[in-house]
Amino acid sequence: MQDAPNEDPVLPPSLRILRSLVFVLTVVMILGFVVLIGAFVIRLNASPLTLPDAIDLPDGVKATAFTQGGDWYAVVTDDDRILIYDRASGVLRQTVTLK
Repeated sequence: MQDAPNEDPVLPPSLRILRSLVFVLTVVMILGFVVLIGAFVIRLNASPLTLPDAIDLPDGVKATAFTQGGDWYAVVTDDDRILIYDRASGVLRQTVTLK
């Protein structure tokens, strides 16, 4: 009498462990992908950045980079300075000279 074709063959212990690990890896990858998509959706639906209309730079200075924080924004200039401005008033708060 032959075994019925619908019965699962008995796997060696190492293959059962491998099958379990592959299943766990699949679940972790699916969850990670869902978290990644969720992070993109949350980030893209966040309020847009507000940029100042105009920035008054000292004469003869060109801006090379711009960044902003909670209540300030900063401009990196071509003469190796960082000019930090107040977001509300647009007044220069601090100047940092890079060496």
